[in-house]
Amino acid sequence: MLQAFMCRNPWHESNCRGDGRYRVIGKYIIDNLLARGFHVRALTRTARAHVNDNLIWVRGSLEDTHSLSELVAGASAVVHCAGQVRGHKEEIFTRCNVDGSLRLMQAAKESGFCQRFLFISSLAARHPELSWYANSKHVAEQRLTAMADEITLGVFRPTAVYGPGDKELKPLFDWMLRGLLPRLGAPDTQLSFLHVTDFAQAVGQWLNAETVQTQTYELCDGVAGGYDWQRVRQLAAEARCGSVRMVGIPLPLLTCLADISTALSRLAGKEPMLTRSKIRELTHADWSANNNRISEDINWFPGISLEHALRNGLF
Repeated sequence: MLQAFMCRNPWHESNCRGDGRYRVIGKYIIDNLLARGFHVRALTRTARAHVNDNLIWVRGSLEDTHSLSELVAGASAVVHCAGQVRGHKEEIFTRCNVDGSLRLMQAAKESGFCQRFLFISSLAARHPELSWYANSKHVAEQRLTAMADEITLGVFRPTAVYGPGDKELKPLFDWMLRGLLPRLGAPDTQLSFLHVTDFAQAVGQWLNAETVQTQTYELCDGVAGGYDWQRVRQLAAEARCGSVRMVGIPLPLLTCLADISTALSRLAGKEPMLTRSKIRELTHADWSANNNRISEDINWFPGISLEHALRNGLF
């Protein structure tokens, strides 16, 4: 039996929180696994009706070791797709992305059944010095690797994932198709993207592969050379059959917006997405990626390019 783990609802401030990006990705992963005939258990904060005989919701949290034990009981594989992407200090990211991940791995080890553990990390983990989020994912990768023992640990580092239901990149794409492209960082920044259905397919293929090894994989849409801002502008112009104006956002303005976002979020009792820490990640010069290793190991090849997605509204 495969147990797929994700967070579907916001957690209280004192707990870890399953953010929107991970909830969307988790939904697509579960749908893909169910279509493959897997039996899936998924973690949820609130009660949910069982609408599929092969999908069981387990109430609990990353801080509740009892619910984690129930989640992984009898599972031959565990998919860890949950994470904190908002926060005003490093401790918040560490508590969820590191400590929560280790609790789940410990539960998987104690179950005595788990053979494969797939950790959904981020391409940001390649540069832990950039942000609290990037560092928390990097540390989690290192500590899970040290802890895995006989369990085969797969680490997926997807680039910017987008698709229906995503609220992070959709506003950018909407603005692009209206004729305006806000640019973060230098014009020659190397970018990469990945459609959520391709990502879910990769998860399913890794779990279905006859043999896998402990390995870290980058994932992107596979377009040769990736993208820079000028190429993104060109694709948007072709998709809307009209011009697109690209406007660079100055770093001082971004910093000011981050400070405002942090202050307003505190007043609202929420964690901010845009912080000074996050700006370093968003404006980094090289977010290129390649699929060579994962394509060789599990024969996964993405099918949706950014050009195709923009032309067909697949976001």
